[in-house]
Amino acid sequence: MKVAVVGATGMVGEVMLKVLEERNFPVTELIPVASERSVGKEVTFKGTAYKVVSLETAVAMKPEIALFSAGGDTSKEWAPKFAEAGTTVIDNSSAWRMDATKKLVVPEINADTLTKQDKIIANPNCSTIQMVLALAPLHKKYTIKRVVVSTYQSVTGTGVKAVRQLENEYAGIEGEMAYKYPIHRNAIPQIDVFEENGYTKEEMKMTRETKKIMGDDAIKVTATTVRIPTVGGHSESVNVEFEKDFDLAEVRQLLAETSGITIQDNIAAFEYPMPLYAEGKDDVFVGRLRRDETQPNTLNMWIVADNLRKGAATNAVQIAQYLVDNRLV
Repeated sequence: MKVAVVGATGMVGEVMLKVLEERNFPVTELIPVASERSVGKEVTFKGTAYKVVSLETAVAMKPEIALFSAGGDTSKEWAPKFAEAGTTVIDNSSAWRMDATKKLVVPEINADTLTKQDKIIANPNCSTIQMVLALAPLHKKYTIKRVVVSTYQSVTGTGVKAVRQLENEYAGIEGEMAYKYPIHRNAIPQIDVFEENGYTKEEMKMTRETKKIMGDDAIKVTATTVRIPTVGGHSESVNVEFEKDFDLAEVRQLLAETSGITIQDNIAAFEYPMPLYAEGKDDVFVGRLRRDETQPNTLNMWIVADNLRKGAATNAVQIAQYLVDNRLV
């Protein structure tokens, strides 16, 4: 099986290679792909060095699967070219997520909708993935009416430039800025550009993508997304209003039984999810489960996940694994 990783030298691309290796994905030939300036550089996979090739070269090599993490413009231009060559593309950008002809997939929730005809599959936004993984089993049981979410997102979601900005500021070094403002000792209530309604693109992604993944346009989602000076993962404060009442013990059990979720909810032992401890892990961590005492049928919870892994690379590799296991490639 030939597998291309487009954006192999970027932060998410590097983690994709790592996850493919960790999960022993059946790669017979790896094709690392990056921009022209990176062509000829080497990446290591399972102890072997592979030379980075161009997008044009990669298309001609006709891989069975291409994992894309190279930005929306690259995906818009090149994903169809790979698909025309017979490759199944799993794209981590926002390019195809809201395209009505493309599936938006979190494997634990809706991988069963995939067919051999799906040649371009969209990987959801990192902050959406971790939230819907926790919401899906609860929606099935109690029916979600409304979600209010505030996020506390890692600088790794922006990329290497942002990580460098944080490190420079921490060390008192002047350098290139990924953000309009300092991020060290700060919280920036803007992720991505603002839309006409005053919400950022990131906030509207969470609203639109949740409805599509859950297959229910009736779910109301309102979000505030904030960048904070952490590196381990994204955190979310989520308030969920249901149609039906719930039992907290049953909620814990439903979440504990959901593949990919780890419950950390023991306040007596000060046990709750934190990005510092989510880093490098594939699970979504859920805790601080409690009733909203101000209105009926409403739950508060705290959700944390490594945005480079389950929020991006791991989810993409899990989609690829589902395709292989079900002979869809």
